[in-house]
Amino acid sequence: QVQLVESGGGFVQAGGSLRLSCVASGFTLDYYCVGWFRPAPGQVREGVSRIEGSGGSTNYADSVKGRFTISRDNAKNTVYLQMNSLKPEDTAVYYCAASLSYYCSGYVPYNYDYWGQGTQVTVSS
Repeated sequence: QVQLVESGGGFVQAGGSLRLSCVASGFTLDYYCVGWFRPAPGQVREGVSRIEGSGGSTNYADSVKGRFTISRDNAKNTVYLQMNSLKPEDTAVYYCAASLSYYCSGYVPYNYDYWGQGTQVTVSS
């Protein structure tokens, strides 16, 4: 059974850090594009960051560039999102998603085939 499970969310003060994990089961995550998303006003889900298959290129939304880092641990079939210098506006449920393609086709949710259940991040001011 194909499944993505996020963890690592929590409550943190502004300026703090969290590391989110997205663990896959039922398929090898390394081969595929993985993205992190969160809800945003006027959008179903806003793309936060993405990484292409096999440690390919990465991309970040302007709102998180320089603060967030996406990475993989292939041995653990996991993708991480390291979030530093967190701001109250980063508060959201964060979802990871996998596209059954090596290359990422932007942040269009329709292009992602599997989704996790989400993990809540709350940043206090």
